[in-house]
Amino acid sequence: MFNIGFAELILVLIIAYVIVGPKDLPKVARWLGRMVKKARQLIRELKEEVGWNDMMAETEDVRRDIDDAIKEADVSKELKDAQKELRQSVKEAEKETMNR
Repeated sequence: MFNIGFAELILVLIIAYVIVGPKDLPKVARWLGRMVKKARQLIRELKEEVGWNDMMAETEDVRRDIDDAIKEADVSKELKDAQKELRQSVKEAEKETMNR
């Protein structure tokens, strides 16, 4: 979530130990845990109220539709097939003119 490594976590804990002290550190940790829990709950409720998950699902559907439309609109394979047929026709025409 915060992309904090082990070394940074140890540094934060040492600073908290020095500032708060060993006696009050468990109290501060519990308070901090409760605040994080409340913040997550608040964010979850806000997302539900705004309809974030619905918007994300609709956005994903639109993205899939666009990807499908791009795949359907891709004419490179048909152009390659037409190019092959044209080359074959040209080769056949060259053979006929050489034979005559």
